[in-house]
Amino acid sequence: MRNDPFQRLGLDREVLTVSQLNQRARLLLEDVFPQVWVEGELSNLARPASGHVYFTLKDSNAQIRCALFRQNALRVRQALRDGLAVKVRGKISLFEDAATTS
Repeated sequence: MRNDPFQRLGLDREVLTVSQLNQRARLLLEDVFPQVWVEGELSNLARPASGHVYFTLKDSNAQIRCALFRQNALRVRQALRDGLAVKVRGKISLFEDAATTS
């Protein structure tokens, strides 16, 4: 029997709505990566009035948009700035309302 991930996930015949696809992608990411260390360079740093910190973490080949929520941002001891090389730990998730995929 072939080990087909589409069959295992029930996607070989099922037609999903956009919302269903995003929800399943989020659940899969959260299951596979409950906690992960990632290293990269900070860019596009934004600090809105909410106290959250939004940034892009990138390397020479890829980038990912990140959110550091207020309660965790308050614990960061180093000044964050664009171009700073960092190692971060967190969970990966997907914002279902506005996911970018390809």
